Amino acid sequence: MRKTLIAFLALSALASPVHALQPDEILADPKLETRAREISAGLRCLVCQNQSIDDSDASLARDLRTLVREQLKAGKSDQEIKTFLVDRYGNFVLLKPPFEWDTAALWLSPFALFAVGGFFLWRKSRNRKAEPAAPAPLSAEESEKLKALLGGDANPAPQADKS
Repeated sequence: MRKTLIAFLALSALASPVHALQPDEILADPKLETRAREISAGLRCLVCQNQSIDDSDASLARDLRTLVREQLKAGKSDQEIKTFLVDRYGNFVLLKPPFEWDTAALWLSPFALFAVGGFFLWRKSRNRKAEPAAPAPLSAEESEKLKALLGGDANPAPQADKS
């Protein structure tokens, strides 16, 4: 039990997010550093594309982190820094881009795919043919007629063709 707990704790430590922020990038002013981390947490690494620039080891992400910190030292507001980066790289640099005409496909494609999939499932269920029902057993009267037609034997053996 103890070994399992130690292994679980070791694996959970490995699963925690890793920040690629280097010690030489950290600002001396804790307030500015906090703002820099808040801004960079919302910015996408243009190389990795699914990580924030804080989590990425790519050199472009490092350059963006440095740029954000330089802008903060210059006295720019958070919104001015984001506007500068969007003007330079487009809305793609934001991890949560705004809903605009150029990002409509990005926002609406999951719903469109869900609707198309639902439509095909609906069509398939409507086109599915019902399986034929098992034939009802013969009534006593029908069994008698069948025996008469077959010459008294209701289950005749197949006869070979004598042609």
